[in-house]
Amino acid sequence: MSRSDRSFNVLAERVFYQPTGSDRLLSAALAPLGWLYGSGMWLRRRLAKRESFGMPIISVGNLVVGGSGKTPFVIALASRYEKVWIVSRGYGRRSRGLVEVSREGEIRAPVEASGDEAMEMARSLPRASVVVCEDRREGIRYAREAGAELILLDDGFNRVEIEKFEILLEPESLPNRRVLPAGPFREFPSTARQADLVLREGRDYRRIVTVEDPGERMVLATSIARPERLDPWLPEGIVARHLLPDHGWFDAEELRILLQRHRADSLLVTGKDAVKMEAFQLPLSVMKLQLEIDSAVFAATDRYLKEYHAT
Repeated sequence: MSRSDRSFNVLAERVFYQPTGSDRLLSAALAPLGWLYGSGMWLRRRLAKRESFGMPIISVGNLVVGGSGKTPFVIALASRYEKVWIVSRGYGRRSRGLVEVSREGEIRAPVEASGDEAMEMARSLPRASVVVCEDRREGIRYAREAGAELILLDDGFNRVEIEKFEILLEPESLPNRRVLPAGPFREFPSTARQADLVLREGRDYRRIVTVEDPGERMVLATSIARPERLDPWLPEGIVARHLLPDHGWFDAEELRILLQRHRADSLLVTGKDAVKMEAFQLPLSVMKLQLEIDSAVFAATDRYLKEYHAT
């Protein structure tokens, strides 16, 4: 990524999530474009014909760009059920088409073909299966034919052509509630009413972060959206930061040089980063993220499955 692209991403993240006075003026100037984009998405949703696949499908998604805890939420939900397949797009992967990432915990593709989030889910779920595909309907059909009894659709809220139970995750706070490119929303915020469950971080689910194998001197190396989200859980001992764009790919030699330059014991990474560094043979301190989810959420998904099978 060029320096200009990196600067643009920094500006966009600030306008969307931590706007200053001038950022608010920029957002207001872009608001008409956001209204046009949002109107197009509203029309797309109204005209869509939903396809039923003859099996229960639970979608976990959000309305805003950037992370909101979808991956750990999907992991927590998938761990409760049997014969569950996760269908994801596989953001950031270096492949195209349909790729079976894992089957009941057996890894069947490299991380380059799966993408980081899909591999993290596959590594975390020994009883579940994961497939990635740009066409989610193709991925669902593949999983159904492979024996899936439940589909979890990762980042599926905007897949309006699929009949599903909708779980929508919301950040704890959002100072900018405009639609792209004026703000972080993919659709008008009022679209949240289309979801079956709207869950807010801090109210319905909370993050629990632990650090595995912490070092005394660590270089934070991460490629997640809005890395400042990690700040409340960062341990002491961070001597430098190496931040890449969301789903970015690391260079082993560059990381090795960073460790030497800063006399660091290890790289501090998230689970999503760690799966891309497995072959690097570098010391890692991994931030393990789990979600504490309100029991009412699982009661609602259990009820949906019970009612689905009763019809």
